[in-house]
Amino acid sequence: MNSALDRAFAPLQTALDLRAYRQQLLAANMANANTPHYKAVDLDFSAALQSALQQTPGQTQGSLVLKVEQSGQQQGTQTANPAAAFVAYQAGNSVRLDGNSVDMSREQASFQKNSIQYEADLTFLTGKIKTLTSAITGN
Repeated sequence: MNSALDRAFAPLQTALDLRAYRQQLLAANMANANTPHYKAVDLDFSAALQSALQQTPGQTQGSLVLKVEQSGQQQGTQTANPAAAFVAYQAGNSVRLDGNSVDMSREQASFQKNSIQYEADLTFLTGKIKTLTSAITGN
């Protein structure tokens, strides 16, 4: 059962989670700027957010069965990130002779913009919490 607070904060939590995931993708692109045949990827943030917000509350994410290669290993599962379905290769980047498609200036700009958007979402969430705290305490 979801409380009113859970429903109030869920969209902001989802946005923060997606921004953090996108930040990891952009950081991986920059880390692999000199890796031959590496193709830059990015998250379609708006499509991922829209999809996440359309899920019914409490809907479980899919799980992946982990591969066991030796008899001593334990079988386990890993929760699949639903945002992974919205990750795609970046279009419009030129591919270098070594097959790498990372454009560092584009990655740095996207990384900085995503950081600012993450901070804005966090500031909005903080403001919402302060408003609720003020309403509860009567200040």
